[in-house]
Amino acid sequence: MFTLSISSTYNTPPTLTLTKSSQPPHQSFAPFSTVKLPSQKAFPLLITKAKKSVENESESENENEKEEDEFWNGFRGKQVEEEKNYDKDPEFADILGTLLDDPQKAQSKMEDRLRKKRDKILQSKTGSATLMKFVSDVARFDFTNSYIWFEFYNTLLPKDVTLITNAIRSWHIIGRLGGCNSLNMQLSQSPFEKRPTYDATQGANVEPGTFYNIGDLEIQDKLARVWVDIGTTEPLLLDVLINALTQISSDYVGIKQVVFGGDEFEDWKENLTSEDVGSAVHKI
Repeated sequence: MFTLSISSTYNTPPTLTLTKSSQPPHQSFAPFSTVKLPSQKAFPLLITKAKKSVENESESENENEKEEDEFWNGFRGKQVEEEKNYDKDPEFADILGTLLDDPQKAQSKMEDRLRKKRDKILQSKTGSATLMKFVSDVARFDFTNSYIWFEFYNTLLPKDVTLITNAIRSWHIIGRLGGCNSLNMQLSQSPFEKRPTYDATQGANVEPGTFYNIGDLEIQDKLARVWVDIGTTEPLLLDVLINALTQISSDYVGIKQVVFGGDEFEDWKENLTSEDVGSAVHKI
């Protein structure tokens, strides 16, 4: 005989009991099998836990998406910032913007800027307070085949050699590209009180200027020279070089004199090599 009974209390889940007995129904033995089912009160708890698990997963996904968005937004922001690197000094851009329309106002703004940022802009000079002397031997200077001589106050340091070499190299590049053509100076020759205009047709039809060739910078102690073949008689090229050397002599490396033309100068010795003491050759 089998007997199925269900027992439950307030605090425990219901219990199903299946009992096998050979005696009358009023006599029963201990159950051999018991099955427990969750109570009605336990179901809401399970549902709540399931909801919390889903919500936690959703929050985790939202946080991951938020972090990903912040990453890409930051990356795009960095790109925008890099694209704006050209606009680091809006104050200077404003000065340039008013230069043509109101030159006096632009000059006043620049002077005010120099006063405010003097310590950052102006640096101590290492050149010479004595003015550089310029000597031109017209009779011996040939624009197609001549030397330009330099005499310095002191023996050049490596950084001085680099500065002089770079200045002469830049001068040659500008000249070779026709940047020093005195036949086409429309802007510099236009009236200052009027807004300058440029005629592209006129600029294209002038005789082109060029700088044919240049040699190496040769150095012997305090002396140096460079051979040039300018090609055409273009004094503007010489003005540009003199202006640059004057500034270099004043601010960086003291230059005693610059001489255009001639095959001999001071104590210069021919046939010296870079292996000799105080002698060096630097490519332009």
